[in-house]
Amino acid sequence: MGYQINEEKVFNSGHAACPGCSEALAMRYIVNTLGPDTIGVVPPSCIAIISGPQPLSSMRMPVYQTTLEASAASATGIARALKAKGNDHTKVVVMAGDGGTYDIGFQSLSSAAERNEDFIYVCLDNEGYMNTGSQKSSATPYLAYTASTPAGKQTPKKNLAEIMAAHRIPYMATATTGYPEDLARKVAKAKEMKGLRFILVLAPCLDGWGLADNAGPKVSRLAVESGVFPLYEIENGERYTLNYGSKGTPVSQYLALQKRYRHLNQAQIEEIQREVDLEWQRLQRKLAT
Repeated sequence: MGYQINEEKVFNSGHAACPGCSEALAMRYIVNTLGPDTIGVVPPSCIAIISGPQPLSSMRMPVYQTTLEASAASATGIARALKAKGNDHTKVVVMAGDGGTYDIGFQSLSSAAERNEDFIYVCLDNEGYMNTGSQKSSATPYLAYTASTPAGKQTPKKNLAEIMAAHRIPYMATATTGYPEDLARKVAKAKEMKGLRFILVLAPCLDGWGLADNAGPKVSRLAVESGVFPLYEIENGERYTLNYGSKGTPVSQYLALQKRYRHLNQAQIEEIQREVDLEWQRLQRKLAT
């Protein structure tokens, strides 16, 4: 019997996301699972546009829109203020993009993780600065086209999941909208924990990746089934649990649906396949320990 999604009506329709947006779908599962007794922290990003300007918010909960580099610091202050008031029930959640997490916001996130601050941090990873024209971030995969890497990015994607786990925080998980029950379950699990909980959600950008409006969940599932983005959990930096992973689907099937990879030749596709296979083997070794 799989996890049953139990949603409260917190995220509303009528927001400003693109039709078929993966981030909007992810936000629905995240905030509806957390419920209205939650305070959101959102830096400049597509998420800020989706959440909307107060008082015209798309979410029936308080949302604090902070600076791009200060999401974790802002969440720390809010969580500590709630504790000082004796409030041990209201949850604090950061919802940030990869630019505000992997790059500009990483210093405050790493510091908060080192201190084990008490909030949930969700990174909605669309693998680039999509809100400002699809420039590369350190989350952009090797050889992917962006506006700032027209020949393909020449460096690999930063492995933020393992970096966060190395802080030995209570909980780190990867998720995607292609597996909504898994995403909602992980949010519900994080809700019941204390300390810093980090969830990395792959959220394909339809425009930035060059996808059809209805292709987000399909591409998300292919990312998992090809081993590009396995879904797993790490508790206290040590205990690994695999939820969904490679089914042997060729990486070429995942790449073929995305215009950002249409410049690749066969040798480059094979190179990406080899690297995905190596990363999958590394994860398998960690699961075995």
